[in-house]
Amino acid sequence: MRILGIESSCDETAAAVVEDARTVVSSVVASQFDVHGKYGGVVPELASREHLRAIVPVVDEALLKSGTRLEDLAAVAVTEGPGLLGSLLVGMTFAKSLCMAHDIPLIGVNHIEGHIHAVLLEHAAVQLPAIALVVSGGHTHLFHADANLQYKLLGKTRDDAAGEAFDKVGKLLGFGYPGGPVIDMLAPYGNPRAVKFTFAKMKGNTLDFSFSGIKTAVLRWTEARDLSVQLAARKVLLATNSRPSTEQWLAVTPKETLDLVASFQFTVIEEMLRRLHILVDQHDAQSIIVSGGVACNTGLREAARRGGFPCPVYFPTPGLSTDNAAMIAAAAFPKLARREFSGFDLKAKANLTLA
Repeated sequence: MRILGIESSCDETAAAVVEDARTVVSSVVASQFDVHGKYGGVVPELASREHLRAIVPVVDEALLKSGTRLEDLAAVAVTEGPGLLGSLLVGMTFAKSLCMAHDIPLIGVNHIEGHIHAVLLEHAAVQLPAIALVVSGGHTHLFHADANLQYKLLGKTRDDAAGEAFDKVGKLLGFGYPGGPVIDMLAPYGNPRAVKFTFAKMKGNTLDFSFSGIKTAVLRWTEARDLSVQLAARKVLLATNSRPSTEQWLAVTPKETLDLVASFQFTVIEEMLRRLHILVDQHDAQSIIVSGGVACNTGLREAARRGGFPCPVYFPTPGLSTDNAAMIAAAAFPKLARREFSGFDLKAKANLTLA
């Protein structure tokens, strides 16, 4: 039984064919990195335009690689939200057209639930109930997932998502966009305790996150120092190489800045793991799920591995951590089993919630 997944919530046009909720038969992702990189972030209008250009060849390639005909599909799953409205509409409109023309059931999928299913897709050993941390450029959410995969929201960011904070700090330090991977690359070369950051004590739900304060603290750190020489050197580096190597970045990044980078990453990771420890104890969870683009962060993976949790911590492989369509197809299988199909009046919801 195969489902075609389509994902277009932000700046990745993706299609995948998944079989029986466990096997990724094909997965194709068209990145818009080169389009948005020069602007320092995703430009919604440009993202929508690029989705329009990519959606047909990406879906065709996913079907061709999997050897799947449209008439062989049990359903087409598409991201209905959350995300950029214009981007969501491209994927959703195309999915509806396929289903209408070929009489295929349509299933709308929550993008955040897709990230959770990226872990379930690869790790059959995950036991429920679980605590799930979905952490990316657009989301930082904590959920309790029960045995029936019903979700309860336990905490979320009140301002920037963690991935957004990584990228903004990276941009502030001249590392380009996206800055998160560069920070992760350079953090091992600095002292993670050299710069002391503190997080605000949250009023109300103490499990919520706030990353605006640490971002401002980095800004104040840069304002107190003359970084003009190193920033100019990084600008020259990026002008000649859009993806510099670790050695090239180290050549234009002094030890003091490396310490800042390491301290920033260490503090953000500690904040996330501290909440996971609290929730695992409170809910007697059998597993921890960490997914989303920031789940690619090697510092987070290593810290979670040696974090002393009383239950296993599961991450998806990097290819399924960032936005992809395999996770959307995987999340649709329980809905297919319950015959929870969507009508053609399905709407794109930029602020769709999962609980």
